[in-house]
Amino acid sequence: MTEVKATNVHWHHGKISKEDRQRANGHKSACLWFTGLSGSGKSTIAVRVEELLFEKGIKTYILDGDNIRHGLNKNLGFSPEDRTENIRRIGEVAKLFVDAGLIVLTAFISPYRKDRDNVRELLEDGEFIEVYVEASLETCEERDPKGLYKKARAGEIKDFTGISAPYEAPENPELVVNTTEETDVNKNAEKVVEFLERKGFFSGD
Repeated sequence: MTEVKATNVHWHHGKISKEDRQRANGHKSACLWFTGLSGSGKSTIAVRVEELLFEKGIKTYILDGDNIRHGLNKNLGFSPEDRTENIRRIGEVAKLFVDAGLIVLTAFISPYRKDRDNVRELLEDGEFIEVYVEASLETCEERDPKGLYKKARAGEIKDFTGISAPYEAPENPELVVNTTEETDVNKNAEKVVEFLERKGFFSGD
């Protein structure tokens, strides 16, 4: 647990509730948590899902692993402790977006089950949707879009998930998208949107 250093702080309640914002937006809010190995397709699918939701008039925002490390988490490395803090911060930010009435899409390797479960506990039942973007290590290494696996195999990158650091796959994700079996980004993204439709996240459902 992260140490609380601030003292004499109190939560200030506003007049507009999460439910008010959801009604104004015309849809429920949630966190779509895309997890998987580097190169599995998390960010690519998340971007396409956001496009499809935007076309439906859904209010969204993407939090991407690399992007967040340019700002909010630029002081964190890739040690187990830093990875846990990285996900803790993202979980708190995602919670704020859900409270704002948006569907927030997060694309992070997030290799540890406990860290992902901790984010789930921040949200209400049904608001955390774990999307396991499943792909074999062999598939991800073949793709290697950023050249990271090659560097990891050469010993140039330490603590690289799947090579020199562990990845704990979800045991009971809400949704599995296997990008080794299905490589079509549109079909994989549509699978996510269809899940939201079935669960009644959109107005009129």
